[in-house]
Amino acid sequence: MAGGRGRWTATLIAAVVVLGWLVVGGVAGPYSGKLGEVATNDNASFLPANAEATRAQDLAAGFVAKQTTPALVAYERTSGITPADQQRVQADATRFAQVPGVVGPLPPPIVSQDRQAVQVIVPIDSSEGEQIRTVVDKLREIAGPNRDGLTVDVAGPAGLLADLIQVFAAIDGPLLLVTLVVVLIILLIVYRSPVLWIFPLLAAGMSYGLASVFVYHLAKNDLVKLNGQAQGILTVLVFGAGTDYALLLIARYREELHRHERPWDALRTAWKAAAPAIFASGATVIVSLLCLLLSSLNSNRALGPVAAVGIAATLLVMLTFLPALLLLGGRWAFWPRRPRFDHADPQAEHGIWGRIAGFVARRARTVWLVTAVVLAVLAVGVTQLGVTTLGQSDLFTNRTESVAGQEVIARHYPAGTGSPATIFTNQATAQQVAQVAQGVRGVSSVRPLTEPGQAGPPAPNVPPKVVDGRVQLLATLTDPPDSNAADRTIRALRAAVHKVSGSDSVVGGFTAINVDTAAASARDRNVIIPVVLLVIAVILALLLRALVAPVLLIATVVLSFLATLGLCALIFRYALDFPGVDQAFPLFAFVFLVALGIDYNIFLMSRVREESVRRGTRAGVLAGLAVTGGVITSAGIVLAATFSALAVLPLVVLVELGVAVAAGVLLDTVVVRSLLVPALSYDLGPRIWWPGRLSRSPRGGDRTGAEVEHAR
Repeated sequence: MAGGRGRWTATLIAAVVVLGWLVVGGVAGPYSGKLGEVATNDNASFLPANAEATRAQDLAAGFVAKQTTPALVAYERTSGITPADQQRVQADATRFAQVPGVVGPLPPPIVSQDRQAVQVIVPIDSSEGEQIRTVVDKLREIAGPNRDGLTVDVAGPAGLLADLIQVFAAIDGPLLLVTLVVVLIILLIVYRSPVLWIFPLLAAGMSYGLASVFVYHLAKNDLVKLNGQAQGILTVLVFGAGTDYALLLIARYREELHRHERPWDALRTAWKAAAPAIFASGATVIVSLLCLLLSSLNSNRALGPVAAVGIAATLLVMLTFLPALLLLGGRWAFWPRRPRFDHADPQAEHGIWGRIAGFVARRARTVWLVTAVVLAVLAVGVTQLGVTTLGQSDLFTNRTESVAGQEVIARHYPAGTGSPATIFTNQATAQQVAQVAQGVRGVSSVRPLTEPGQAGPPAPNVPPKVVDGRVQLLATLTDPPDSNAADRTIRALRAAVHKVSGSDSVVGGFTAINVDTAAASARDRNVIIPVVLLVIAVILALLLRALVAPVLLIATVVLSFLATLGLCALIFRYALDFPGVDQAFPLFAFVFLVALGIDYNIFLMSRVREESVRRGTRAGVLAGLAVTGGVITSAGIVLAATFSALAVLPLVVLVELGVAVAAGVLLDTVVVRSLLVPALSYDLGPRIWWPGRLSRSPRGGDRTGAEVEHAR
């Protein structure tokens, strides 16, 4: 009777928890589609306040009534621009000026020296924010399609931003749909049940909705600067990590259903056993992500809290909502493969992994030496990675209009036309600074900003505009503003004008933003990577109550990370034909690969420690590998597949990150966690737990109850 009352009480509690979460989901769900409303994709807003490009942007505000982002409308006829073409350009320019958000008057159209192209510079009010895409779309509508041999493209910084916003707009739809389909297919394969897949997928969706609420309000209140990249990563991270945690809990629950007659008892035991590992895993990822707050780039600082909120929401849901669903489902949730109450040894259900464990036991030293050498060989490929500033034509996996337009401009004009470097200098030294800047290799021309607010001809009777004793000079570069050559020119330009005594010169502009972003990224890598490793080491030491094991685990994950970068370098260069990786890629790849890679070692080693207390270290290693092998491999495949979903976005940076995380996770689960770590742990034996009590226990065989209690 008491057992019946207990069962009904547990069922009632579970039902209340599920209903409560469904109410939360009803409120939170709509927010997942509203994140795009509070996202920003302006690179300049992500720079640190002390960056020279940021200071230049602040100074520029005093020289214009409104800050603008230029769109460059490029017309090209390779046989030569005709009078009819010029009439069309002039008519288009008149209509451009009437578009809401365009800041007039527009400068006159610029005909190229070879008379094969015409360029119209259309300044767009920067305060339009994400609405710049709407303005650019209207410009493209006015310009119309190519016809009669005349091509028309809208490019420039505004055209590029509009194309980026269009890419990120796919996050709320196609990316989320692809992620859901990928997770669904894998869960159906793993569980082979028409019912069980619903629980982890529903819980992951609940996690995403809950995370979206917090991220939305953080971004809306300017506590974080959400961008499309962080939004995309949040989607795949929540579904990937959430499904991982669900797989671990469900696998342990299935084990305990063989040992306990009542599902409540089985779930309670499974939760107590799995929750610490899940919590430690989530905490490791959260703390690692929060280390991004040490970044000098606002974009990185935003990604840390956004992704950490996603993991925190996932932990909360997976440790409350999912167990309640499992309890209500009982054994029937596993139909048609319902686990029976038969006291079966969990290792008996893992024949393949039992054989792998046996292989590791027989060849432990050979296994870890060979796998370590293979990973080290792959790591050599890092030399081919090619960290660089990706040019506009290299940002997208497809050919966008902004890319096509920039190529037209580069063919017929100094490539920096329409996006000049800006030099702010004291009025007294303006002429000297202009002469010095003109002498820098890679600078095509230097002109002052005149009183009407346009770049005037260098005639002596046209006075420059003076604001607070400063003059603005516009330096047109010979190379495309997003190229490595332009980056070198900006560095040389800064070095030259800074040497002019008393000039107090500041160099900014589109290219300068790229240069300062690259410098900040390099600084972030040097600061954040060591901190992340230290934080993970502390968490592992507390979880495993040892020092040797954490050091070895971190060493294996770092080796796996380097091997992944080496493998990706070969994939990017020879399979995908990418020109290199963005400056931020190594840091992002490190944080996600190390934080997520250490997850699987936590899942494995926490179970190994549990089994070692009962069986001895070497037997515990084999038992831990056998019973966790299937679930951890499944979890790795899920996470790899969800990050692979980033490939649906035609943006090279996200495709590279998706490929890197997918490859790294598979390398971790298949090689590092399945072979390297178990073989190394088995070879070392109890020494792996030094200086904890387990390191002083017998090296193998069963142990007495007193020894077990002493080790605990």
